[in-house]
Amino acid sequence: MVDDVEAITRARLRAVRTGLGWSLDELAQRANLSASTISRVETGKRSIGLDVLVPMARALGIGIDDLLAPTDDRDVVIRPQPAARDGATVWQLSRPGASMVALKMRLEPSDREASPKVHAGHDWMFVLQGAVELTLGDRQFIVRAGEAAEFSTMTPHAVVAHRRPAEIIMVVDREGERSHLAHLVTDRQEAHG
Repeated sequence: MVDDVEAITRARLRAVRTGLGWSLDELAQRANLSASTISRVETGKRSIGLDVLVPMARALGIGIDDLLAPTDDRDVVIRPQPAARDGATVWQLSRPGASMVALKMRLEPSDREASPKVHAGHDWMFVLQGAVELTLGDRQFIVRAGEAAEFSTMTPHAVVAHRRPAEIIMVVDREGERSHLAHLVTDRQEAHG
């Protein structure tokens, strides 16, 4: 049983790292560990202790419980709960701790001008209903129902409903999720400040 948990944990660590597109060196730098230590953990040539598990999980943006949890069918069906955030309703469609985060968003039109943000990562979105105005640097695009957009988030960007409510599916990486949530909190404080 312990060997099974260790094998699953090793596979999960490697899968999350490769899913993020990170090399051993990149994870090593972020976790403040050596690349050879991470390689030995992933291949089973080193035991998995808290001294390596905690910094690796933190760097990967996942919880230790997600790494150690037994595999079962409980995480197959996700029942998202809506959360209101500054003119938008957001449903998280992916499991907590997933390397990529899928969100459904309902955006309400606003008179407030969008303030483009920049952060590390890459975003992908698909418009389900209505249309959104996507600002990328000094360019603006109208993305309508049935259309998708993909862009580097190092370009100043903003997404707002165009004329009427819009619904989108957005997929972001962990860094993107943290940045989007931080910007929503900052925007809310600026609006009330």
